[in-house]
Amino acid sequence: MVDLTLQFMPYNDIEHLDTDERVEKLLDLVKQNKILLLEGRLKREEEIEFIKRTMEEIDGTFKGVELGTIEPQDKCGQAILGKFRKSVVNFILGDRRGITIIGPASVVKEIRQDPDKIELFTTGKGLSLKSKKTTKTKKKRK
Repeated sequence: MVDLTLQFMPYNDIEHLDTDERVEKLLDLVKQNKILLLEGRLKREEEIEFIKRTMEEIDGTFKGVELGTIEPQDKCGQAILGKFRKSVVNFILGDRRGITIIGPASVVKEIRQDPDKIELFTTGKGLSLKSKKTTKTKKKRK
């Protein structure tokens, strides 16, 4: 059985890292069978490096990764005020907008994305989801 962990990672956990350090940190977590919910997105060059490094590490136990990113779409239309607002938000938040999901290919079957939603499908094969069981003790009557 494979233990599966869903881990949220705020962007400030990786914002101070350079590209190699980011890629290494994310890849190490995914190789531990963790599905990462990363606040924001990777830069294009970081995503390319992440995929390249992943391909180099594929072996009998590590099958690769599935990656998907969704960025909120502004519904401001084409008005000048809407374009200005979007520019200001992008300047302030930068790569923090949106969410990225990264998971091991041995667990994540597919990630579907469109402008409004992202869906993660897992294989379910060999998974063991742990939960804490509470036990009740019966008091003896006197």
